[in-house]
Amino acid sequence: MLELPIALTYALAILGGYLFGSIPFGLVITRAAGLGDIRSIGSGNIGATNVLRTGRKDLALATLLLDAGKAGIAAAIFSLVFNFHSGLLAGAAAFVGHCYPVWLKFKGGKGVATFIGMLFGIMWQVGIAFAISWLSIAVAFRYSSLAALVTAALLPVFTWWLIGDIFAVCVTAALSILLFYRHRENIKRLIAGTEEKIGQKKKSAE
Repeated sequence: MLELPIALTYALAILGGYLFGSIPFGLVITRAAGLGDIRSIGSGNIGATNVLRTGRKDLALATLLLDAGKAGIAAAIFSLVFNFHSGLLAGAAAFVGHCYPVWLKFKGGKGVATFIGMLFGIMWQVGIAFAISWLSIAVAFRYSSLAALVTAALLPVFTWWLIGDIFAVCVTAALSILLFYRHRENIKRLIAGTEEKIGQKKKSAE
């Protein structure tokens, strides 16, 4: 592992992770496919869910994998080159970069795929726990947002149970709070009973 002053290591991890996470793959892919600006349709988000609204499942899948991969790769590289905590910070910064990309005036996605990618990139055990929890809740209640929110709330517990590192617990807790904030509109719709379920088709106007 490369030995640098800890403050410099952390600064490089945060900066590198943030810039990598800021790459708006959803926007790049849809523009390259000739579909225009993804921000002008649906929710205006740059993530895979909104890309799916174009009707191109292949582009949505590519966006999902790339959004997850950018955080996972950032976390893995910094963990291997420096140390576990640096990798964790790089992955966390990539998540923040996806939510608030500098290239798009800090208007990005909600970050669920990027969050999961970060976990698998550096704490695969926690990533598996996250995936199992998300899938279980999504299948039971058919709300993608609810599955993400409940799992995010449980994530610090999973991290402590499986990793036992207080720094990692603090980082995952902070990111879970940010994920809740990014889903604030979904929370309002869940409370009001107007949130769309997985697979639900929008009613056509009469």
